[in-house]
Amino acid sequence: MRRLLQTLRRSEDGNATVEFVLLFPALITLFLMVVETGVLMTRGVMLDRAVDIAMRQLRLGTLDPMTPAGLKSAICSNAVIIPDCTNVLTVELRPISTDTWTPLGGSATCINRNENIDPVLEFTPGITNEMMLVRVCAKFDPFFPSGQLAAQIATEDGGYALVAMSAYVNEP
Repeated sequence: MRRLLQTLRRSEDGNATVEFVLLFPALITLFLMVVETGVLMTRGVMLDRAVDIAMRQLRLGTLDPMTPAGLKSAICSNAVIIPDCTNVLTVELRPISTDTWTPLGGSATCINRNENIDPVLEFTPGITNEMMLVRVCAKFDPFFPSGQLAAQIATEDGGYALVAMSAYVNEP
């Protein structure tokens, strides 16, 4: 029995299996985090682009109708990678005083998926030659909900919040 145990202890069979078992979970976790980050960044870039295009339409007066739903629709038509865009997007539009340059206060107001009530946000189209600031928040589910990145940056209702901001001056 003693000789058998010594032989088993000296045997190198299964060394590759031990390395695989130790390294595979770390590599898969890293891979999933890279994919999740790529999806997150792509959605963020597409949201910024969609807000810029909608602000151009708004600034030039080609956005019809000039309502929160119309602006949300214009943003969602250009943000093709954000799933269920009209239901996950909030839009806040407010004038900025050029005397004090006071920005929008606090953090962006996003949809709370734990409640059925939509947040009430200010939407003021402004007057001629007035500086306007828009803040858009999109909330969506992570690509890999059980991944490490999702656990670190998800909000209390389990989603990510992406925020895009833009400013423009109402043309006469």
